[in-house]
Amino acid sequence: METNKRNTGSLVGGAMLILFGLLALASKFLDKFDFWAKAWPLVIIGVGLMLFAGMFMGGKSTAGLAIPGSIVTAVGLILFFQNLSGRWESWSFAWTIILMAVGFGFFIESQYSGDEDHRRSGLNILKIGAILFLVFGAFFGMLFNYFGWSRFAFPIALVLLGLYLVLARSGIFPSKTTTEEKS
Repeated sequence: METNKRNTGSLVGGAMLILFGLLALASKFLDKFDFWAKAWPLVIIGVGLMLFAGMFMGGKSTAGLAIPGSIVTAVGLILFFQNLSGRWESWSFAWTIILMAVGFGFFIESQYSGDEDHRRSGLNILKIGAILFLVFGAFFGMLFNYFGWSRFAFPIALVLLGLYLVLARSGIFPSKTTTEEKS
């Protein structure tokens, strides 16, 4: 069983190296094809996905690989977006996506290992990251300008988020503990 897991990891890693090598070789022969200029973040995304592959091949004992796997993959996706768009200034709020990736990693780890505490922690970290993404995106005035959304969409989203937070704390929405106590 252990040999099979090692062979699968070598197969995935080797296939990725062959693919990147062929792309690099093609860029040497074709003047218009410059893979490394725009697609280099795919290497980072690939490393993140390899961490996820290691988690699935390693069994429950390697469930913790979901956290670095989600972080590395998210960083690669952010860099890919920035490299294609030229919007490097988006780091002013894009770093919050890394926080969301940590929460997502905890959530995936908990789904794979069955740890309920990590599931709740992951969802909370994910929520905090999303809120910070919206707040910092608004502060730096870029988030909704990227996608050409209406100038009213973001203020309305902030009002709705604020209402949700106020109403959630006021007790209007039933909590799990309240529902569990009744049954």
